Amino acid sequence: MAAVFLVTLYEYSPLFYIAVVFVCFLVTSGLVLGWFGWDVPVILRNSEETESSAGVSKKQMRQVKNPFGLEILHLTAASVTKGITLKPDCLEDCFLTCYWGCSVQKLYEALQKHIYCFRIKTPQALEDALYNEYLYRQQYFIKKTDKEEKYCQLSEDAQITDFGPVPRSCYPLVALLTLAEEEDREIYDIISMVSIIHVPDESYRLSCRILYQYLLLAQGQFHDLKQLFMSANSSPPTSDPPPGERDADRTLLEKVGLAEDEPEWHEETSKDCVVCQNATVNWVLLPCRHACLCDGCMKYFQQCPMCRQFVQESFPLCSRKEQDEAEPKPVL
Repeated sequence: MAAVFLVTLYEYSPLFYIAVVFVCFLVTSGLVLGWFGWDVPVILRNSEETESSAGVSKKQMRQVKNPFGLEILHLTAASVTKGITLKPDCLEDCFLTCYWGCSVQKLYEALQKHIYCFRIKTPQALEDALYNEYLYRQQYFIKKTDKEEKYCQLSEDAQITDFGPVPRSCYPLVALLTLAEEEDREIYDIISMVSIIHVPDESYRLSCRILYQYLLLAQGQFHDLKQLFMSANSSPPTSDPPPGERDADRTLLEKVGLAEDEPEWHEETSKDCVVCQNATVNWVLLPCRHACLCDGCMKYFQQCPMCRQFVQESFPLCSRKEQDEAEPKPVL
């Protein structure tokens, strides 16, 4: 259509055709170079303009103390029929309450109730919000000095070997950690932690893991607890081979004279910026959650240097004042 119009215009008046094309060229150049006060495309800016005008939004970080910690032990041995081993690590006396076969819908309804009016700061409060829609309940009292393992297993009377195909209407296991003493609930902002745990069964043999963790605040909010990803120089093996296989391998090596002392693995997590390799990592990039940049390099990147995902937001791990206090002072 445009070509027909230009041909017709040229046949009508060549001079008028040239004038129209020239005006279009000037308008296009003005738009690209920003003559009309509009923003200049990023591809035409130099590095200083890009740094100053297209910065990543920085979130304010609120530091709170989490009194709860929960770890799953013996992941390969965990199952619905054999049970699961949990290791709580709490700063204060707490209750660990485990709910087997907890309703998915009722659990998230309970979290929404926590926001509006119904604070979930005790096991009884969660059970009331769930309307007791779970199969089996176990509870342990955890002292702050207690680091022992807690074995949690579904009752044999339930006679359940799996929770059905995915998507499921109930979670295999929900672990609730709550503060035991009333005065402790007045000290900490975080009053409860809900951990949703997948436990392997006959229908779904995915390895045991924590699917979601939610921190419940006294003010009525709840936050999804997520991991941060940092670079590492070396990492220990995730799992050791079974003792029988390890002994058999060692026997074969001994026969050919290649057996050596068993190596000791040491985890060496790198705390240096992945770009300059000099300054301490301080910035977490969102949504990829890579903690990989220092204060100096952060301002030059709009994409994560580790996964190349565009950075929408970022926040610092500690303030400049905290960094200065942490650094050792030279002795004069």
